[in-house]
Amino acid sequence: MAKLHFSLVAPERELFSAEVDQVDVPGAEGDFGVLAGHAPFMTTLREGRVTVKNGATIKMFDIQGGFADVGEGGLTILAEHAVEAI
Repeated sequence: MAKLHFSLVAPERELFSAEVDQVDVPGAEGDFGVLAGHAPFMTTLREGRVTVKNGATIKMFDIQGGFADVGEGGLTILAEHAVEAI
């Protein structure tokens, strides 16, 4: 399976950056998933949980709004506030 480059950036710092299999995101108009090769788009985000899947490993982050940009370079989330979920 092809990998997707994912970066999660909060105002304080970059919280996460890696090559992953899939990222599920809370979009303002509904949740969406991103895999490698996804069509480019940009959208606003609502408060919710970002789930990052890489093989059997799952990481979760709670965000409070922001923007998501999917492009040829992968997925970048610029969150208004983000913390790793416990």
